[in-house]
Amino acid sequence: MIERDDHPIIKKQTLVRVPIRLGEDVFDSGAIGNAKRDYLIKSLKAFRLLTEVYGLSYMRCCATSAMREATNSDEIRARMEIESGVYIEVITGKIEADLIYNTFWTQDLLKDRNYLYIDVGGGSTELTWLEKGKRVKSASFKVGTVRMLAGKVEPHVWNEVESFLNELREEHGELLAIGTGGNINRIFKEAAKPFGEPLSLSEIHEQRERIASYSFEDRVKVLRLRPDRADVVIPAADIFLHIIEYANIEEIFVPKVGLADGIIYDLYMKQYGHKRYAVHDRPEVPVA
Repeated sequence: MIERDDHPIIKKQTLVRVPIRLGEDVFDSGAIGNAKRDYLIKSLKAFRLLTEVYGLSYMRCCATSAMREATNSDEIRARMEIESGVYIEVITGKIEADLIYNTFWTQDLLKDRNYLYIDVGGGSTELTWLEKGKRVKSASFKVGTVRMLAGKVEPHVWNEVESFLNELREEHGELLAIGTGGNINRIFKEAAKPFGEPLSLSEIHEQRERIASYSFEDRVKVLRLRPDRADVVIPAADIFLHIIEYANIEEIFVPKVGLADGIIYDLYMKQYGHKRYAVHDRPEVPVA
């Protein structure tokens, strides 16, 4: 963290992604299988060792949509905690949206404007309405990239999303959007936009069609997408397009932050005693 003016700047020292995709099991059978469980245990052990290498005092491990819905969530978590030594916190959709909202205060965005925060994950999408920096309303919906690939998005969920957006339009009129998550970051990169400039609706459409014109193999070989990004970037674009088109939004800012940044910011705010923006659901867990 670097302090600047009235808010800190988050700078990642190390970013490690492990594409385990618990949702592939959960959205198909309702439970996490043994293979995914074992991969996750190994990953948590590795992350635990990294925290020791970097000398971290606190850590927080959050599980989201797939773990929320898994019928064997309690059993899996107990096994993982015993074998890895890492406490796993299954957060609600609301807390997930709150943590993502926290990143607003680390960005160079005009704080006196109104925004719709859109975070698209593998199993869920979080929408948060900000009015002059104040969170007015947020909701979590069971529509995500991995869930879409599995064909497990129920039609009524889109009706719920549209109902949420209808209410915002009626109450607040014109909206601006902020998009978070790895997929919208990649679309932003493909559009070759200068950092800080928004993506237009037409630019998202253009990049969506361009990427979709490549086979999965060529997305990896030619566009240099990671395999775990190459298959989900199109459904992610479709989710973003559906939301911003329905909400009559023309531009979306892409600050290149997400849930992990919100968790880090929340830990920072708690450690230094700031209460204004942090989410207070449980104390942070010291690293033994």
